[in-house]
Order: sequence, then C-alpha cells, then structure tokens
Amino acid sequence: MTHPMPSTENSRATVEPDLALPQTGAPQSKHIPWNPWVAVAFVVVVYFLSQVIAAIALSLYTSAQHWTTAQSNDWLSSSIYAQFFYTLIAEGLVIVAMYQFLRLYKRGWKAIGFRKPKWSDLGMGLLLAPLYYISYLVIVTVAGLLVPSLNVDQQQQLGFNPIGTWQLALTFISLVLLPPLVEETLMRGYLYTSLKKGLPQLAAALVTSVIFASAHLQAGSGAPLLWVAAIDTFVLSLFLIWLREKTGSLWASITLHALKNSVAFLSLFIFHLT
Repeated sequence: MTHPMPSTENSRATVEPDLALPQTGAPQSKHIPWNPWVAVAFVVVVYFLSQVIAAIALSLYTSAQHWTTAQSNDWLSSSIYAQFFYTLIAEGLVIVAMYQFLRLYKRGWKAIGFRKPKWSDLGMGLLLAPLYYISYLVIVTVAGLLVPSLNVDQQQQLGFNPIGTWQLALTFISLVLLPPLVEETLMRGYLYTSLKKGLPQLAAALVTSVIFASAHLQAGSGAPLLWVAAIDTFVLSLFLIWLREKTGSLWASITLHALKNSVAFLSLFIFHLT
C-alpha cells in the first residue's frame, strides 16, 4: 500500500472512454458460486491474518538470532530486509489463500480476471494515469476546503529508507511490483467480482473502494489516521474498477496501480521529493 499519490481515469470526449462503468468485457459474476458476503469476510480475514503471520515469522527469526529485545525491535522497525520479507510473506500468503479458495470451488484465476495480457491493457493503464491524478488533486483540494482539519500533507509511514542499490531494488519490489499484483488480485479481481453477484454494479464498486481505502488509513500504526491516503486510494480504486470492467481483465488495473506506485517510489527514494 502506498503514499497518497493519485491514479488515473477517463473523460467523456471522443478521444477518451466514457466514465460510466462499461458492460462490454465485464467480469461475469453470475458464474461465481460463492456468496459475495463470504468474499468480504475472506478478504478481511486474509488481509489481517497474513500480516499477523508475517510478523510472527519475523519475530521467530529474531528469536533464533538470540538478539536482545532492543536489537530485535530496531531490526524489525528499521531494516529494509525486515520490511521486504514482511511484505513478501504477507503478500505471498494472500496469493496462497486465494489459490486455495479458488481451488475449493473448482475455479481458476480466469474467474477473477486473469487472461493472457494484451498491449492494449498497458495502453489503457497509461491512458488513465493523467486523469486519475487530476481527479485526485481536484477531490483532495475540495475535501481540504470542506474539512479544514484534513491534513493533506500527512506522510504515509512506508517503513523503507534505502541507501544502496540492493536496498533500492528490494524497496522497488516491495512497493511497485508486489502490491499492485496482489491487491488487484484480491480487491478488483476477487472481491469486486464477488460483490457484483449480490449488489448493483455501482454499489459493488463503492463497497470495494471503501474497503480498499480503509486498508490505507494506517490504523494501529500509532500515527493519526491517514485520511488523505484513504481519499487517494478510494479514487484510485474507482479508476481501477473502470479498467477491470472496460478490459474484462486485471492487467490494465495492475498497470495503472504499478505506475502510481512507481511515481511514489521515484518521488520518495530517487528524487527525494515530499
């Protein structure tokens, strides 16, 4: 999950797609055999449980090293390697859980939006990026005017401070490669497709986006709730869902999500912008 940076969407002129959720190529939720509210419970449980297991795994590692409590806490909070393996374990567990769930219902990845990628998926993801950023900036500006207490400059605590090539590479994998793939699989693939079975399309999109945004509030981090990131990811999710519907697959959504995270990565760790 990333910093409050925008994503992309469409406009309505002849050179840009219509913003209404399209029907052509849309995921076929009627073929989903499980209850949509089971999907909501599954997402919540898997999201939290994967993080708990990842944290336990790293704690067991520090115990095996016979480090003091201070040494363990310092490594867990400041080591790039700790952050990388935490992300890798947590994201890996989500994919394993998804695979087992689909296998239980005798379904494959195609059921939630995976097919052979096309060049047009890349193009659609890139096309929507400017529109997402513009939409986010407009919405967060209006939100700041309506709610003066909203801290639009609050920074997300990413836990990474790379100082070398290898550390930059691990940070890139942890922020730019893994989250777009796993989050799109879980949220726009599994959750949104499942919710469409029991809800109108717009309602399914809104519920999915609210859940996705809630996961970026940084609740439990000790810092104030990160409302600006929640606004950002809510807007981003709507664009990602539009791509999911327009293309009938997750690849365009993954492209846009990865592009958004790439901008954050470059801004924070290459150009050192705030």
